[in-house]
Amino acid sequence: MTESWLGRILELEVGPVAHGGHCVSRVDGRVLFVRHALPGERVRAEVTEDKGGSFCRADAIEVLSGSEHRVTPPCPLAAPGGCGGCDWQHAEPAYQRELKAAVVAEQLQRLAGITRDVVVEPLEGGPLGWRSRVRLVAGRDGQAGLRAHHSHRVVPIDDCPIAVPGSLDTALSKRWRPGTELEVTSDAENHLHLRELATVRGRTQGKQLSGGMAIQHAAGRDWRLDAHGFWQVHPQAADTLAELVREWADAPRGGVAWDLYAGVGLFASVLADQVGPDGQVLAIESGRRAVSDGERNLADLPQVSWRSGRVEHLIGDAPTPVDVVVLDPPRKGAGRAVVNAIAEGEPDRIVYVACDPAALARDVQFFSEHGYSLTDLRAFDAFPMTHHVECVALLQ
Repeated sequence: MTESWLGRILELEVGPVAHGGHCVSRVDGRVLFVRHALPGERVRAEVTEDKGGSFCRADAIEVLSGSEHRVTPPCPLAAPGGCGGCDWQHAEPAYQRELKAAVVAEQLQRLAGITRDVVVEPLEGGPLGWRSRVRLVAGRDGQAGLRAHHSHRVVPIDDCPIAVPGSLDTALSKRWRPGTELEVTSDAENHLHLRELATVRGRTQGKQLSGGMAIQHAAGRDWRLDAHGFWQVHPQAADTLAELVREWADAPRGGVAWDLYAGVGLFASVLADQVGPDGQVLAIESGRRAVSDGERNLADLPQVSWRSGRVEHLIGDAPTPVDVVVLDPPRKGAGRAVVNAIAEGEPDRIVYVACDPAALARDVQFFSEHGYSLTDLRAFDAFPMTHHVECVALLQ
């Protein structure tokens, strides 16, 4: 068995960015995924994880030769041994977007065989103060904090610079039972919602401590929904994505459209506008509370019908032929079975909203097996300072 490198200090030349918030380096035939570094730098790195395979993980603990794009992180906890929430605070915001664009392009090339220039566009508001939903956990001393990277260790915090200003004050001012998890949400009206989570007999149960019903604004509508249910975390993201779906879906009047993984029906509302009262929009969503919120918010649009359950279980009974399909799957993507079912409906166009470029690229490849081509793609920096990126793909 190979001797573990855990704790070993290595001097490294840092290579290209990789998916996941790190860069790639190679030593003695092994791959190292190095956090807190930037491409082209020379660093001293400490190995933080080694499971004995072909790769291990490391943190750059000293920069010997820094990138021109390196900056001082706005949060002192965005460092080795600190909070694991942010990946790129040590890079200029514009360069962060270049790194994300490189990752999206690399995933499309590697997994779908598509060579494409990618630009990641900023959203309004800047790189700080955008995160409207945060999950905290209480440490052994009862103080709420955030978990370290790839760890259950709790890092106590006084504030979080990427969170909506003031949104964490209540949670951080109290002491909690150690291990307590807290969900904090700030909505479009700047109302704060705080929920305590507890695991009882293997099931997570929530106790609402304040608020509970959020108000959001997007796609020309006001939305009332579960404050801790699915909604875009960046305040500008929902409206930005809805407008792009409106442009690309272009559902015909009187037509049929599917909104898969529909959440509370943000995209269904856009599609319903396009198909009109004589058209049909099927919204499929697994979360029962989201379906309930969606039915209430879109009660004025009878052309929208809802089905509650997993997309892969219900899509076989969806109305066909279908003109347009919009899907916004979870991070793991849609998968081959759902792609096959969509293709059987023979939609003219598919608008795919994705929060993971690897899953998107894999599913684009699956769609290509049915004759669909990627005809347009836009990417948005909906999660500044982190490695996450939101993409929207048009397939025809």
